[in-house]
Amino acid sequence: MTGDSPAYEAGRARPERTETQVRTDLAAAYRLAALNGWDDTVYTHLSACVPGEPGRYFINEFGLGFDEVCASNLVKVDERGRVVAAGGRPARPVNPTGFTIHGAVHRARPDVECVIHLHAPWGVALSMLPGGLQPTSQWAMRLHGRLGTHGYEGLALGADEERRLVANLGTLDGLVLQNHGTLTVGRTVAEAYMLMHLLERAAQAQLRAMAAAAALPQRAFIVAPEAVASLTHRQWVGDGSEWDGDVEWPALLRRLDRLSPGYRD
Repeated sequence: MTGDSPAYEAGRARPERTETQVRTDLAAAYRLAALNGWDDTVYTHLSACVPGEPGRYFINEFGLGFDEVCASNLVKVDERGRVVAAGGRPARPVNPTGFTIHGAVHRARPDVECVIHLHAPWGVALSMLPGGLQPTSQWAMRLHGRLGTHGYEGLALGADEERRLVANLGTLDGLVLQNHGTLTVGRTVAEAYMLMHLLERAAQAQLRAMAAAAALPQRAFIVAPEAVASLTHRQWVGDGSEWDGDVEWPALLRRLDRLSPGYRD
């Protein structure tokens, strides 16, 4: 995903990802999140599986801003967030509590490469609404029927809540974590990133429409019918040969090369 956008045939296996590709893409996703204003000082995380090393994952060094993350300073951890030493280098600190959600999702979803959990402004605002995301825009309709919800249970995530969270996620593309934030998963870093992009855009559009509608006598805004929302989702995903991020990711990397170089280092 770090070169020109490839064309994939339905049912054809994709080439195996390399550690360099995953490191570079994950660092790029951190930098893009920073440019978008999705970061929360040094909190929240984006994680990815290490190719060829089951039960090993990349995550950011705790204390770095998203705009400081690069391929080489990503830290390798096990499924419990414990640092895996490599090459005799001193272990860099990670936030094991922050990895708890990621570890639970990665264990439950071996089909995904990347997990993104954010406290981005529009996603957090959406998480306060009982109705969650509604099919009010094309962005939202890509996620129609593909978002679960998980109720807020406090800062720490215990074993019982882990089970509830992964059950609420199931085989979906993401979760709205009520009173907390949002989470997306992807078969590539690019896919998880693009789904978060769509979720944050859809949340922003819906909340702005709701605010505008509140000033109108009828206090209503247009929500697509179920049949239309379902049709739009099917049209978006097509035959499954093209994943979210296949087309967009190379352009996003070129933007980073201009605006935030150094993420590949």
